[in-house]
Amino acid sequence: MREPQSRRSFLGVAGAAVGFSTTTARAADSESLAILGGKPVRSEPYPHWPIIDQDDERAWLDVLRSGRWCRLNGDQARKFEEAWAHLLGAKHAIAVANGTSALVTSLAALGVGPGDEVIVPPYTFVATVNAVLLHHALPVFVDVDPETFQIDARAIEAAITDRTACIMPVHLGGSSADMDAVLSVAQTRQIPVLEDACQAHLAEWRGRKVGTLGNLGCFSFQASKNLNCGEGGAIVTNDDRLHDLCQSFQNNGRSSSGLFAYNLPGANLRISEFQAVLLARQLSRLEDQSRRREQNAQYLTSLLKEIPGLAPARMYQNCTRNAYHLYMFRYDANGFSGLSRQRFLQALAAEGVPAAGGYTPLYDEPFLKNSLDTRGFKAIYSAQRIANLLKGIHCPRNDQLCKEAIWLTQTTLLGPRSDMDQIALAIRKIQRHASKLVKA
Repeated sequence: MREPQSRRSFLGVAGAAVGFSTTTARAADSESLAILGGKPVRSEPYPHWPIIDQDDERAWLDVLRSGRWCRLNGDQARKFEEAWAHLLGAKHAIAVANGTSALVTSLAALGVGPGDEVIVPPYTFVATVNAVLLHHALPVFVDVDPETFQIDARAIEAAITDRTACIMPVHLGGSSADMDAVLSVAQTRQIPVLEDACQAHLAEWRGRKVGTLGNLGCFSFQASKNLNCGEGGAIVTNDDRLHDLCQSFQNNGRSSSGLFAYNLPGANLRISEFQAVLLARQLSRLEDQSRRREQNAQYLTSLLKEIPGLAPARMYQNCTRNAYHLYMFRYDANGFSGLSRQRFLQALAAEGVPAAGGYTPLYDEPFLKNSLDTRGFKAIYSAQRIANLLKGIHCPRNDQLCKEAIWLTQTTLLGPRSDMDQIALAIRKIQRHASKLVKA
């Protein structure tokens, strides 16, 4: 980490940017910690989410009054699919019920099933792994690159076996995994790539939208996401065959020849017309909101990287755009007089800046062993293969990352630049008084 800038320099820069005088900034910083009874740095709420305007309401009511609520007899889902594919530069988009549905559908289209292995990162939302388990395939965890929070793509090669059916990188938090390394090993070993871009709307790798680089890409439009309709998802692909398979699977395996013609097994994972019309409306604001997040995140990074004990997540050089669904950094208690991460988060919340500690190690959660202990998995896999899978999980860097990570959500980045100054000021304040908090 860099040497910290002088206190006078930091306060002067922050004060000038936000309109604070140096005296005001010093006064705020010298206050007792809010968690110990002092005045918080910030009292205003961050921007609410979702953002709704009258046109959203009008469009939703138009669908309601039309009586065409299902995509089978409506046109809102189709219109959104066309708009989303065009925006990402993909040939096809299939809208589905949620991001998990997108992952499940995509794995089905790739033919992933019993006996197969799918390479996944351990630092991700549980849906990434659940989608694999729902197909009775085995997740193989590849450790993280802690500086970026992404899968360590350099370690994928060693995890590949003759049973590897898919590589599933996750573009965590809106940044991109190292897609050059992922695609290189995938092409060499002829293994399909399914991009989990559920948190990465408009993120880019070498100027191309993530989700369009692999065979398939998946997005989530769940309530917290940067593009939001409460629950929703989408798959994008440039492959006609995979498009047709995904289209069929999410529509109960229907073929294009008729309403009651079925070629393949499938499920009802269709998006509704209500979800689709909300997404179409939200699309009109996505670019402006994304640009504001980027600008605020870049500025916040310039402040936080000067604070000893903090390490903002690094982007790979070829990640040409970060969607910043999450602003992530690592916390080192040694820079804060030994203050625990949990206590730091409590103190930060008291100063008016809510943050979270992020994911825990997925492989330690009971769902994995409980899944592998079911009758279906026991019928497919020998006890030795299951034991070897569990014994082979070795992700020490992920274990450490789960102890150090801190997240700010995307709504934190939607306000004015002065909000970023307040975040840095709150953290500086905690650092200055950390020893008192440790003793409290």
